[in-house]
Amino acid sequence: MAREGWQFVKYSFFKLAPKWKRLASSEKDVGKKELAAILDEFSDKMLVRSYSLTGIRGDTDFALWLATPEVDMLQQLAARINVTKIGSFLTIPYSYLAMTRRSMYIDSHSHEGQERLSVRPVGSKYLIVYPFVKSRPWYELPKEKRQEMMNEHIGIGHKFPGVKINTSYSYGLDDQEFVLAFETNDLAEFLDLVMVLRETKASMYTVQDTPSFTCVSMDIGQALNMVG
Repeated sequence: MAREGWQFVKYSFFKLAPKWKRLASSEKDVGKKELAAILDEFSDKMLVRSYSLTGIRGDTDFALWLATPEVDMLQQLAARINVTKIGSFLTIPYSYLAMTRRSMYIDSHSHEGQERLSVRPVGSKYLIVYPFVKSRPWYELPKEKRQEMMNEHIGIGHKFPGVKINTSYSYGLDDQEFVLAFETNDLAEFLDLVMVLRETKASMYTVQDTPSFTCVSMDIGQALNMVG
């Protein structure tokens, strides 16, 4: 179980096997309804959001954004999906586990959203997700120097109010150090934000910020219909 107020956050990206598309429509409908019912059941216990990536990336079809104080809940949901009719056609080419926690830079520069320990999506149409890793020299810098660069970083974010950031932390839990997820209704505004952030001093200490996933908010039935 997470510390009080903290949550485990999971981003799972699914790919449906080509055999799924060749099933009879009636068989596919049964699988879609079964998966939708399971997600609806678990949404009463945890955060469950579904997204489509059909036509956007070739290596994943849909995604689930999950958040819960209990990591066991993530396993329970995965186990239920695995034994469904559609589960035998699914692979998970990408999967990221992280946790919420208070930002170490929040005391000097309060930024809406960073201090929140629970995930509360704002309901934007798009979600952009990517793993993030800082270089070791970043951690060797004095705290004051890092704070200064983060203040610049955060200040730029304030100039793009249509983009909402959700930061979660993966130290020791998964391969990355952070998972960043941005909600927006305007992909062009997000692109402009990232272009400006590339010019900040903090960006020099970025080791990894790929792969990047542009996800379209959609209920799971619609997302599966997009696949076939």
